[in-house]
Amino acid sequence: MTDDTTKNGPDATAADAAADAAAYVENDIAQQEAAQPDPLELLKAENGELRDRYLRLAAEMDNLRRRTEREVKDAKSYSVAGFARDMLAVSDNLRRALDAISPETKAAADAGLTTLIEGVEMTERAMLSALERHGVRKLEPVGQKFDPNFHQAMFEVPNPDVPNNTVVQVVQAGFTIGERVLRPAMVGVAKGGPKPAEAETNSVFDEKDA
Repeated sequence: MTDDTTKNGPDATAADAAADAAAYVENDIAQQEAAQPDPLELLKAENGELRDRYLRLAAEMDNLRRRTEREVKDAKSYSVAGFARDMLAVSDNLRRALDAISPETKAAADAGLTTLIEGVEMTERAMLSALERHGVRKLEPVGQKFDPNFHQAMFEVPNPDVPNNTVVQVVQAGFTIGERVLRPAMVGVAKGGPKPAEAETNSVFDEKDA
């Protein structure tokens, strides 16, 4: 058997086929490895997703904590609103009783009536003081611009000397509890005077002229 026969015979054909098969397998493995994602990149992506979930959960928990604190604060501040409103009715009756006594009657009152009047006045002050300790405060609207959030207009008072829509009289006292209105003040407002902006402008001109 010659060298050419050995090179070109059946053994050579089998060797070439084996080499091609091996190359195909290696190429297929290389393609599969290239198609598979990098484990490090997978780990980074998973870590980023977990971090985003943690941040969202932390934000939700912080919002829940703030909302709970606000609700607890509101519950403490406004839980006595109904009771305070009922007590204001009692305070109103005390004030009506005092207003019903004329100055002449007070001046001519004997010791017993004077003591009674002083006792009613002390009771009214003590009640208002107790309400104030629980966040209930009396509005003082006289001289202020009418505000529908705090005042309820009952009538108008013609008065050209007072800026229009200025509170000039209080029929029933108003109160707030915390930042809310417990009861609006029933008031009378001025009508016929200059608008507040015009009044301020006139006062500035008057000061310059002076």
